Amino acid sequence: MLDHLIQGATVVDGTGAPGRVADVGLRDGRIACVTPPGTTTEPARTTEDATGLVLTPGFIDPHTHYDAQLCWDPLATPSMNHGVTTVVGGNCGFSLAPLRPADADYTRRMMCKVEGMSLAALEQGADWRWHSFADYLDALDGRIAVNAGFMVGHCALRRYVMGADAVGGRPDARRLDEMTRLLHESLAAGAWGLSTTRSSTHSDGDGAPVASRHADRAELLTLCRAVGDHPGTQIEAIVSGCLDRFSDEEIDLLATMSATAGRPLNWNVLTVDSAVPDRVPRQLAASTAARARGGRVVALTMPVLAPMNMSLGTFCALNLVPGWGEVLSLPVDARIARLRDPSVQAALVRHATSPEAGVFRRLTDFGRYVIGDTYSPANAGLTGRRVADIAAERGQEPFAALVDICAADRLRTVLWPMPTDNDPASWELRRRVWDHEDVLLGGSDAGAHLDRMCGAPYTTRFLGDCLRGRRLVPLERAVSMLTDAPARLFGLRDRGRIAVGHHADLVLLDPDRVDAAPATLVHDLPGDSPRLDSKALGVVAVRVCGVETLRHDTPTGALPGRVLRSGRDTTT
Repeated sequence: MLDHLIQGATVVDGTGAPGRVADVGLRDGRIACVTPPGTTTEPARTTEDATGLVLTPGFIDPHTHYDAQLCWDPLATPSMNHGVTTVVGGNCGFSLAPLRPADADYTRRMMCKVEGMSLAALEQGADWRWHSFADYLDALDGRIAVNAGFMVGHCALRRYVMGADAVGGRPDARRLDEMTRLLHESLAAGAWGLSTTRSSTHSDGDGAPVASRHADRAELLTLCRAVGDHPGTQIEAIVSGCLDRFSDEEIDLLATMSATAGRPLNWNVLTVDSAVPDRVPRQLAASTAARARGGRVVALTMPVLAPMNMSLGTFCALNLVPGWGEVLSLPVDARIARLRDPSVQAALVRHATSPEAGVFRRLTDFGRYVIGDTYSPANAGLTGRRVADIAAERGQEPFAALVDICAADRLRTVLWPMPTDNDPASWELRRRVWDHEDVLLGGSDAGAHLDRMCGAPYTTRFLGDCLRGRRLVPLERAVSMLTDAPARLFGLRDRGRIAVGHHADLVLLDPDRVDAAPATLVHDLPGDSPRLDSKALGVVAVRVCGVETLRHDTPTGALPGRVLRSGRDTTT
């Protein structure tokens, strides 16, 4: 007997094949049959009429930071609401295991700084009693609603073996052997691979470069060779050039890491902007170099714009602009005084618009900023307005007007910098980039920067755009890019397609409504900490391993998700 029968849905199976109306039967967490409508003879315990709806495989998000959030939010909110049934964590060199108890505070403060997680949520939302990577996986297994796989963070390996010497130090032969042994142990327990970072933007809670930034090439390649000894594994790496353009050394390093391991390497995130036409070819040169050596380097790119809000009162991307960090790190009163100084304003604008600002120059058109939440009566009525319009009314330069608005709120004003790459030429360039064999959709950062950005809804927003917006690719291709493509990259066994024998990770959606609502700030994290949330539109139901976890944006309470382990649940 079937556990459930979905009748009359338009099945978009993930392969890219044209959608077709069919009945889909589920049994024991897998797809038992896909038949022409009305031809299934086997009885089912429950049935539903899905006429007019689209049934797809569950979406796979290849780049999240749900490592901590899953401890208190087994639903991986809001990703599951938007049809995501499998998440990949442990990215950017940061995992929560292996962990010595004495290092828990350091790890929490690092994750707070580098990934924008609430320190109160980290302290109150997880028990931090795991030790080995196996302990961490076991702590989640059987307690989550989505499937989840995790990379081993290079920073965690270094901290575990080297202690405080991990920041600023290099391991001797004994310590490198111990680090390699620990990586082997973690991979054998089911870690998906190794993640590392060399990004100049990644600093720990003390403001020092995170541990993996102190590793030399020999250490990296030693760890990559260890990854290659385990089936179904990967590498994920971040370097400074991910933000804009790779250096020759970075291209060589990424290609060599992949070739040394004999495993694919993915990086985050490929930014597409028609105003910077040489960026994409330069970034994809790493993929060309890797293939020439027998490796594969895959660029993750977002199919929608996911703007990040900012505040002059908290750490944000503007802190990373040369010359800005020393001003924005001052106590609030001193910061306001400095920001109000016309000579300081002129210097900050000069720094922000100079070549040394690099990719952050895209944040310096202050007139394009839109005012978000405000707190002072002096700012009443400014929410939703462009700074350029406010400045024109006041007879000010845009940055001066922005400072006055923020100062009135004691720097709590929420600022939304409007993207500069929303022009038709940039969207056409994206469409062409998606055709590249080494480009994969993803890069949401879901679980990180919770009060600053909300990238998790990229799945439903992309489908809505494909059905009713720009229509850059047909629905069938869009679904394949969100399901089968990441499943193939990570070697997921029997996932990513609607096919007999595959796991029943499924999304039932209304093609006339599927989309994502605007992000809103909510306070539902442990410690009453804030995060941005976005409601899913048109998602009728989500199933994980055959069990319904969501119906009309309301969780069912079921926790059928599995911790997916390399080798068992993945193949090389």
